[in-house]
Amino acid sequence: MEGAGTVSDRRVLLIVGGGIAAYKCLELVRLLRGRGIAVRPVLTEAGSRFVTPLSLAALCEDRVHTDLFSLTDEAEMGHIRLSRSADLIVVAPATADLMARAAAGLANDLATTLLLATDTPVLMVPAMNVRMWNHPATQRNLTTLRADGVRFVGPEVGDMACGETGPGRMAEPAAICEAILEALSPAHGPLAGRRAIVTAGPTAEPIDPVRVLTNRSSGKQGFAIAGALAALGAEVVLVAGPVSEPTPAGVRRVDVETAREMLAACEAALPADIAVCVAAVADWRPAEVSAGKTKKVAGTAPPEIQLVENPDILATLSRRADRPALVVGFAAETETVEAHAQAKLERKGCDWIVANDVSRPGVMGGTANTVSIVSAAGIERWEEAPKTEVAARLAARIAAALDGGPA
Repeated sequence: MEGAGTVSDRRVLLIVGGGIAAYKCLELVRLLRGRGIAVRPVLTEAGSRFVTPLSLAALCEDRVHTDLFSLTDEAEMGHIRLSRSADLIVVAPATADLMARAAAGLANDLATTLLLATDTPVLMVPAMNVRMWNHPATQRNLTTLRADGVRFVGPEVGDMACGETGPGRMAEPAAICEAILEALSPAHGPLAGRRAIVTAGPTAEPIDPVRVLTNRSSGKQGFAIAGALAALGAEVVLVAGPVSEPTPAGVRRVDVETAREMLAACEAALPADIAVCVAAVADWRPAEVSAGKTKKVAGTAPPEIQLVENPDILATLSRRADRPALVVGFAAETETVEAHAQAKLERKGCDWIVANDVSRPGVMGGTANTVSIVSAAGIERWEEAPKTEVAARLAARIAAALDGGPA
C-alpha cells in the first residue's frame, strides 16, 4: 500500500473533538496502528460524551490525556511535551467550536493549548451541521487556519445525524488515514527527493572558556526556511549556531558553535540539491584561545586579541566540485544594501543573495523581515512580511527554480 514502509514508527497525536462522528476515530486508530503508526490520544470533555477513554486507550495502547491541569503532567510542563511529541497532530472531529478557538489562538483546555504550543504540522478533519459549515464565521476561521499552515481533509457532502444533507459530514476513516499517510510521507511535495542544507543563527568564536565573539542573530529566519523547505517535501539538514529556537518538524538539526564546525557540518551533509546559508557567520576568530579566563588586572592595558580569518562557508559551498544545484546566500547590511548584495553575489559565486536591511530596529531577533532577492536576472523586492511568510515564499521560489522555472 502507498505509504507503507515509509511512515512506520511515526507518531500521531490524535485530538478527539466533541461530535457524534467521534466514533469514526476508533476505526481510524485501528487503520493507523495497522500501518505501524503510534497514536497518542487526547480526548476533549465534549469528545468523552461520544467515545470513552477506555476504548481509546485500548486501541491506541497508550494512556488518554484529558486534563490541562493534571498535576503529574504539568509538573513537567506536560502540555508542551505532548505538543511536540508527535510527527503530526490530527484533530478529528474538528468541530466549529474547536476550529474557532484554534483560529483565535485561545488556550482554555488541553486540546487548544496543545495546538497553540506546537510547531508540529496539524491536520484537521471538520464535522458539523451544514449551516454551521457554511456560516461566514466558520469560513473565516477556515481561511485563517489554512493561512497558518493547517491542512484539512473533508468535510464530505452527505446525510448527517441531524437529518440534513450537505457539506459537513466527517470524512471516512480510510480517507483520513490516506491524508495522514500523505502528510507523514517524506515523498510529499514539490521538493520530494531533494536534499537541502540550511545554516542558521550566529556562530560563537571562543576567546577563553568564558568569552566569545558572536553577533545578534536569533536564527528565526533560518529556522523558518528550514521548516518551509521540509513542508515542501525536502530532506533538510539544519546546521544551527547557538540559539534556542525549536527544531522545525521533519528537520534534522546539527548544533555547532564555531564557523569551522559549521563548515564541517555542511560538508558532511553533502551531496545536496539546495544550500541556503542564512547563518550570520563570524568573519574572524581569535588566533589563540586562552586556556583560562582572561583576568582584568588593575593598572594594565586591556589585552590585545589577534584575529585570523574564518573559512567562507558560502563561497566554499559555491565552488566545490559537488556544488549544490542552487546555492542561496544572505546579506544582512546596514547601508547600500542592494549594492553590497550584488557585490557579494559576484564575490561568493552563489546563485542568489537574499538581502535585508538590519539597521532598522526589530529586524534581528524580530518576527518580520523585508528582503530583496538579488540574482543574475536582477533584483526582486519583497514587501515586509512575517519571517514565516518570507520563508514559505522563498521555499516556493526555490522549488520553482529547481523545476525549471526562472532563477
